[in-house]
Amino acid sequence: MVRILLVGSGGREHSIADVLARSEGVELYSYMSSLNPGISNLSKEYVVGNVKELGAIEKWALSKKVELAVIGPEAPLEKGLADALTAKQVKVCGPTRNASRIEWDKAYARKLMQELNMRECARFVATNNLKEAAEFIDSLNGAVAVKPAGLTGGKGVKVVGSQLKDGEEAKAYAKEVLESSIGGLAEVVVEERLEGEEFTLQAFVDGTNVIGMPLVQDHKRAYEGDMGPNTGGMGSYSYPDHLLPFIQEADKEDALEAMRKVVRALASKEGAYNGILYGQFMAGKEGVKLIEFNARFGDPEAMNVLPLLKSDFAELAFGIAEGALGEKKAKFSSKATVCKYLVPEGYPSKPIKNQPVEVDVGAIKNAGARIFYASIDERDGKLYSLSSRTAAVVGIASEISEAEQAAENACSFVKGKLFHRRDIGTASLIERRIKHMKELRG
Repeated sequence: MVRILLVGSGGREHSIADVLARSEGVELYSYMSSLNPGISNLSKEYVVGNVKELGAIEKWALSKKVELAVIGPEAPLEKGLADALTAKQVKVCGPTRNASRIEWDKAYARKLMQELNMRECARFVATNNLKEAAEFIDSLNGAVAVKPAGLTGGKGVKVVGSQLKDGEEAKAYAKEVLESSIGGLAEVVVEERLEGEEFTLQAFVDGTNVIGMPLVQDHKRAYEGDMGPNTGGMGSYSYPDHLLPFIQEADKEDALEAMRKVVRALASKEGAYNGILYGQFMAGKEGVKLIEFNARFGDPEAMNVLPLLKSDFAELAFGIAEGALGEKKAKFSSKATVCKYLVPEGYPSKPIKNQPVEVDVGAIKNAGARIFYASIDERDGKLYSLSSRTAAVVGIASEISEAEQAAENACSFVKGKLFHRRDIGTASLIERRIKHMKELRG
């Protein structure tokens, strides 16, 4: 039996645990920040603790004689968990602290792309000087996105025309970022506002080879019709052909090549990148532009692609850790997926937490869907919501319409003080995306 450690306790990690459980000869040991019942039920043993306490994780991993660690969230990567475990001869599917800087320092990521003269890089300024930020905002007539350089859980970006009214509000937010060091770094990134349609491309990376997965579109805004504040992601969908109806094969290849360039650059600057690389891109009139890189699976995007994975994930994870993926292609089922997150009332600004949640797993399965637990805790055999996204249901079918209906039906079998976006994956929402892209590209 191969002993594998999984770090993390969210919906992303539940989907990783699920796909590892499908690998033959794997014993799963999990280190979670809260007791996720989906992960605990799939684990040989588990611990609930702080996923940023490197010493405690390292000690437990060594005591269980794990051979490979799969690191789910970004916070332990930023702390250097991959480095600590590698130093103890544990193989790791997850980049080193220096390589994962591509996520936890947005200023670094932009400057690296600028140095490589990549056309996928938006115009930007990364600075700790408010005057410089303000001048850049004025130079673009206020059409900007303002981002803290550090980690904010997907909730720190504000865009003029959405969360910000105009350039003056953009300057005020840049000032707030710098004065409060939002994200933990005293630097703000101001970028040109990109127009188009977003898509996510995730890839398995072994330091050299970059193997792409099906494209996914995430929905960051809290409310239907893409309204409300940014969240960690309210849901996502993918298509049977592994593209999206408004994204061309050439767009995907451009995004993949951008990721290859960055992986090569990181290898020369920071050491080999061994892990999952996530690229969020915007396809628009001028081609493909990068929004951001993440150093791990997306959440919810992992829940779209991993249930479709036909290849053995444990083998892929070992190949990533050992730099031995070669030129193999990961195989995925040709099916559509729709993921809808159920979140606490008041999310994201004032979520109601510690509320009971009831789940009818059998009914969800009969509806043609899966459930992945996220920000949820199990106490005395009962489930309670925490302060972030509670659980995700994923419909899987031959057609997107069937997958959406399966996911929507499945949501009715999760009871509690929760809400979800009913429009994710619907024909009307997707048609708006298609129409928008046609208007942009002609």
